[in-house]
Amino acid sequence: MVLNAFDLTGKVAIVTGCDTGLGQGMTLGLAQAGCDIVGVNRRIPHETAEKVQALADALPLFRPI
Repeated sequence: MVLNAFDLTGKVAIVTGCDTGLGQGMTLGLAQAGCDIVGVNRRIPHETAEKVQALADALPLFRPI
């Protein structure tokens, strides 16, 4: 699988604007690669949080700014 080349297990990614579009795509991709996610957004991105929890064992932490 291609993601094996991008194993980010044990890493933490801070993603801004993680509610929609590119930010959400990056959040989901990083979570799928094994990253724990700290999402920063204007509001808590409930949809993104649900998707991250459904596809990976990543630890999502979302906070509004």
